[in-house]
Amino acid sequence: MAKTLDQMMKRLPKSRRARIDRRFRELRDEVESLQQLRRAAGRAQIDIAAALRIKQPSVSKIEKQTDLYLSTLRSYVEALGGKLDLVVRLPAHRPLRIRQLGQVTTGLAASRSKRPARTQAAGRGTARPKRSARV
Repeated sequence: MAKTLDQMMKRLPKSRRARIDRRFRELRDEVESLQQLRRAAGRAQIDIAAALRIKQPSVSKIEKQTDLYLSTLRSYVEALGGKLDLVVRLPAHRPLRIRQLGQVTTGLAASRSKRPARTQAAGRGTARPKRSARV
């Protein structure tokens, strides 16, 4: 006779069931697309369009993109009523949250920014300042 999942789960040790339940909750809370995220938030594309001051087809286009600016993603998430957190996971290091992209003014970056601008060879003027990297 076949056994049900509930019967199999009851036979497992409590610690194993707890790990399975924890992993189930993690998987349940993941989404694979902006469309799933929007649906989980209970919003329609027209609602997002109004919040972003764009037309509904533009929201559809954003949801289908595989590569987009972080600023677009942040605006989309905020239109859902949420907040975007950017977390970096490096090997052998705790997760790091990036609070702001662009010019960093602390630590090593700050000490580098205090150096005077380098000049080119005599008669050629000064070097152009470095442009900020786009992410």
